[in-house]
Amino acid sequence: MSEISSSELERIASRDREIVTRVLDGDVDAFAGLIEAYQQPVFNLAYRMLGEANEAEDAAQEAFLRAYRNLHRYDMSRSFKTWLLSITSNYAIDRLRRRRLSWLSIDEPLPPHPALTSDAPDPEGAVIDGERADLVQDLLAKLPDDYRMVVTLRYWYDYSYAEIAEMTDSTESAVKSRLFRARRALAEMLGPSAAANLVPVMEA
Repeated sequence: MSEISSSELERIASRDREIVTRVLDGDVDAFAGLIEAYQQPVFNLAYRMLGEANEAEDAAQEAFLRAYRNLHRYDMSRSFKTWLLSITSNYAIDRLRRRRLSWLSIDEPLPPHPALTSDAPDPEGAVIDGERADLVQDLLAKLPDDYRMVVTLRYWYDYSYAEIAEMTDSTESAVKSRLFRARRALAEMLGPSAAANLVPVMEA
């Protein structure tokens, strides 16, 4: 994941605050700017959580609707993206709990985590990458809902423990505990050495 400069982050935050203010002042059409800016990360998160493109699209639409309806509750001192992804992840968890499924299937494999990708340009390397992507999605589907959420937010979106705790209304220690248990579950499913290659080693 490429680093974003602090000046760019502030520019984005300022833009988001300006749009939110316009919407709250009655310019409802301005909300389209936030949809345009964040529709892809919202969909990606819903897709990794739910594992099915059509359901992820529905979840993304609902997440934006919920954000719009609750915009008056948004704290402008927070990142709007973090707030929006929090809404998305919580809604995805609700859908998973309603479905009560322990296995998910998808028509197209997700792109693998950067830690899994191979630099080999040959066809064999591409096949290996595709197999790893399938494996990652299968493993995510087997994890409990709350474990899947923290793994996705941590290793795919590179959020800090503090940010994940804020998004999940939890604590940093609880987030670390869930990640530890998720890694242990992966190890039990796949074997410790293989699981260690799927996600970075957790910090102490």
